[in-house]
Amino acid sequence: MKFLLRLLPIILLCFSCEQQPKTSSETSEPTPEIATSSKDRELTIAETIAYKHGLENWKDITQLDFTFNVDRAGRTVAKRSWSWKPKLDQVTLHKPNDTITYNRKQLDSTVVQADQAFINDKFWLLAPYQLVWDEGTTITTQDTATAPISKQKTKMLTIVYGDQGGYTPGDAYDFYYDDDFMIKEWVYRKGNQEEPSMMTTFEAYTETQGLKIPLVHYGPDNDLKLYFTDVRAQR
Repeated sequence: MKFLLRLLPIILLCFSCEQQPKTSSETSEPTPEIATSSKDRELTIAETIAYKHGLENWKDITQLDFTFNVDRAGRTVAKRSWSWKPKLDQVTLHKPNDTITYNRKQLDSTVVQADQAFINDKFWLLAPYQLVWDEGTTITTQDTATAPISKQKTKMLTIVYGDQGGYTPGDAYDFYYDDDFMIKEWVYRKGNQEEPSMMTTFEAYTETQGLKIPLVHYGPDNDLKLYFTDVRAQR
């Protein structure tokens, strides 16, 4: 997400009063030229991670469908289904008895809540790409780190968002990745505080039209399961 405005560690806008995982993102979408690999210079680590997850194929995607799910203690507390046409900036939220379709270039108060949910869910789905798409960030890397859940030795990339713009500026994420630049875990730190606000794994990678997407995220005690179903990309 190379976006100009930072977004929210939104409370998942779940259809439940329980506290849910939070995350952040930007408000506008990447331009086609951002989503192409660079052949005339060495890639940064953030770019390498994104391209290892299939970012070079993003420029060909015309529609991405997915369902975002959250389970706690074995009970589903959130479920939202989306159809996204990134080249048109058009988003559709499929609800049991209704659908909401809007264009992200023409947001108004009637769709703000839906758009916040979309940005949250999309961030979870495409987190590796957000490393490249987002603007106004500071990125640092560490060659040796210990993944907080598995305790395995990994490498780490930290992205910190700027203090201005968006819903909740100043947040930080620690991405733990292996020698193949595939993300295995991450930590979200609200307001760039030292202590983790939440952490999950990245598991069950699948591939659709060249996009490599982790379908399942577990919390440290497996009480939280955040996962995607019905994921399908179209060219």
